[in-house]
Amino acid sequence: MSTISYSEQEQIRRNSLKEIRNLGIDPFPAAAYPINQYSKEILEKFNPEKENFQDVCLAGRIMSRRIMGSASFIELEDSQGRIQAYFRRDNICEGEDKTMYNTIFKKLLDIGDIIGIKGNVFKTQVGEISVNVKEFTILSKSIRPLPIVKEKEGKTWDAFTDPEQRYRNRSMDMIVNPDVRKTFIQRTKLVNSMREFLNGKEYLEVETPILQPIYGGAAARPFKTHHNTLDQTLYLRIANELYLKRLIVGGFDGVYEFSKDFRNEGMDRFHNPEFTQMEIYVTYKDYFWMMEMFEEMIEKVAMDLHGSTKVQVGENTIDFKRPWTRLTMFEAIEKYAGVDISEMGEKELFETAKKLGVEVDDSMGKGKLIDEIFGEKAEPKLIQPTFITDYPIEMSPLSKKHRSKEGLVERFEGIVNGKELCNAFSELNDPIDQRERFEEQLKLGKRGDEEAMILDEAFLKAIDLGMPPTAGLGVGIDRLAMMMTNSHSIQDVLFFPQMRPLANTQEAVSSTQEYVELGIPEEWVPVLQELGYTTIEKLKEVEKSGKLANDLNGYNKKNKLGLKGLSPETVAGWLKP
Repeated sequence: MSTISYSEQEQIRRNSLKEIRNLGIDPFPAAAYPINQYSKEILEKFNPEKENFQDVCLAGRIMSRRIMGSASFIELEDSQGRIQAYFRRDNICEGEDKTMYNTIFKKLLDIGDIIGIKGNVFKTQVGEISVNVKEFTILSKSIRPLPIVKEKEGKTWDAFTDPEQRYRNRSMDMIVNPDVRKTFIQRTKLVNSMREFLNGKEYLEVETPILQPIYGGAAARPFKTHHNTLDQTLYLRIANELYLKRLIVGGFDGVYEFSKDFRNEGMDRFHNPEFTQMEIYVTYKDYFWMMEMFEEMIEKVAMDLHGSTKVQVGENTIDFKRPWTRLTMFEAIEKYAGVDISEMGEKELFETAKKLGVEVDDSMGKGKLIDEIFGEKAEPKLIQPTFITDYPIEMSPLSKKHRSKEGLVERFEGIVNGKELCNAFSELNDPIDQRERFEEQLKLGKRGDEEAMILDEAFLKAIDLGMPPTAGLGVGIDRLAMMMTNSHSIQDVLFFPQMRPLANTQEAVSSTQEYVELGIPEEWVPVLQELGYTTIEKLKEVEKSGKLANDLNGYNKKNKLGLKGLSPETVAGWLKP
């Protein structure tokens, strides 16, 4: 026997469902329904003088009802919009039996039910285009009520706007907030525009493995799983770069992939653990060529979606028209931070970062320090599309050494509205140099850098065969979609974003005093719990204090809490037995 409890409204709907069945009507019929029109076309093209749309058949969801005795109105929503439908008892029930109108329509149907209607289109006395219904069919009975959004004179009440609820209940979100569907339609158009551009240049779209024995191609922490039959640890890919390069070695001139990638890292309004990116590699090209190709492609995307290169992103109007501004990384840091770091070593960079108020720790090498300075002091100020070029070699283990600038590599990132949009290289194809750089990454890993790259022997053996000079690029589709749809959060452009588990009221949570007794400042306790360390036992499971310090300081900075920064040594003191 079911132990599920229902709200009053849910129980009423279940009772209505039972009554509909008792009347011999299937509330979930199997047969196809013969739709011949959609609301949008009727509203755009109906002309009373031509008397068109006199035999229409639509289907959709009831979004509002006005019952007025023997005549009533509903608002029907289909995939293209909403239209009013007029129900008159004697039109629906021409004989003596008025059950379909008096009982089924008036008493047993609810907002949220999906029905099909047949009839003719007309204009009401107040001039609203409507469907005069001659026949209706129940297609799906809703047994869970929708939020009722009230609108009058341009004002809205009881709107379903809470982000947490919207993301967890995306189906409901799209029903009551139809503009949400438009965002995802735009996202698909964006991907189609890029695909059309790349296919027009005759590059080959490919697929590469998601489950990988070694994760590589980016600096990130992976998700780990286990293959039972092979008794082998596998990783969800963090990038598809190395596999695509192996295809270049195999003889393709240009390959690209729209890939699902996974990174076992934090979540915020710009990052989701599962995300989409497009990577492309083209032979006999360099990063200068790739800059021009990318800005041409994004200009096309803007035109295809908006009919203009100018796109509103938050408070800023972004113009994607070519050519974009170009600055070297050192030029950008000097321009926005007021300091020339081009000749600094690791120790001086560490001290400079601290003077600039940038949070750093002892695990960071030269490349990571430069990246932190740039990310804190320069990147947020780059609003209009800008290419940041010529990165230090320590930051780019897969990029070719600069042809004329010692210690730099031929790499660029496209920055728009203060955020990275793409990352590209003149790809490193010297196998000896590549092996040395992987080995340097292994050293960083031993120092505690969990984002250091792993040495991939299969990839190294492939480029030992000889890889042509190649330009490569990766672009984050989710972030590009955010910009092109003026969406505030990455969750707004993902149908089903990853969400934190709902709090289990039965789960034990350590008291604030228990944390304080370990030497943890009271103001940091809510942050620890928000990051999942809800008990002292969970906190004691942490193996790397430096990583926890980074996570805590990162949360503090992103959420502008204003708490005093934590050192790895301080955090290590909390974890002592």
